[in-house]
Amino acid sequence: MVKKYFHNKVAVISGASSGIGKELALLLAEEGAKIVLAARNESALEDLAEKIRQLGGVALPVPTDVTQPVEVQNLIQATINQFSTIDYLFSNAGQYLRSRIVELKAETLKQSMDINFYSHVYLTLAVLPHMLQKQQGHIVFVSSMDAKKGLPFDAPYVSAKFALAGFGDVLRQELYQSGVKVSLVFPGRVDTPMINHLKVHWISAKISAKQCAQGILNGVRKNKAEIILPPQTYLLYYLQVISPRLADYAVRIFKLEGTEVTKERLA
Repeated sequence: MVKKYFHNKVAVISGASSGIGKELALLLAEEGAKIVLAARNESALEDLAEKIRQLGGVALPVPTDVTQPVEVQNLIQATINQFSTIDYLFSNAGQYLRSRIVELKAETLKQSMDINFYSHVYLTLAVLPHMLQKQQGHIVFVSSMDAKKGLPFDAPYVSAKFALAGFGDVLRQELYQSGVKVSLVFPGRVDTPMINHLKVHWISAKISAKQCAQGILNGVRKNKAEIILPPQTYLLYYLQVISPRLADYAVRIFKLEGTEVTKERLA
């Protein structure tokens, strides 16, 4: 029997209570990884941990607000206390915040930076000394295709995701030959509660959180520097590289920013 890639490895997942984080936890548990679940929703974490245990897996729920450095340090310390090591950090927590720039409030931008950028920084700074000491580990940042091509009305989200992409790019280079790997994930639209209210064109159709999680783990197994998914999102990426104005045109034609719908229309 072939040994599963993540068997007996310790993985910390932020934003684990729903969406991509939850699916990552379930898939990793299937491979025999030991999962540390971090999010603010304590009851959701406990429910997921119990589900993993019923499947024969190992899970440690640690309620954490990843925008608070002290709580992040406690999360990492609790993991080391329980398992003595950390092999993977899936830095996944995020919040989709939108605003037209002409209407943008500084507080909204700061809120987005706190969860979509600084939380990833806090987790990295907390886990990195341990991984460097072991000369082993893998940090996985879940960014967004918005960090490759910004979309109208997404300035708060885009700004933070671009910052995360730059931070991860530099980190990967600085850690060359240290034994610590870094991967950046750039998903397109993913069907999670975060964008339930958004109707999108078929050309950028939402993929399931499970599909996204599977794509992430496949990329991690191959130690990819960047994981872009689903495959059709490469088109917009290459258009942006070749001609930003041409990419702008594609965004307008296909209304890639999506259309917000009311709760009544969603029902």
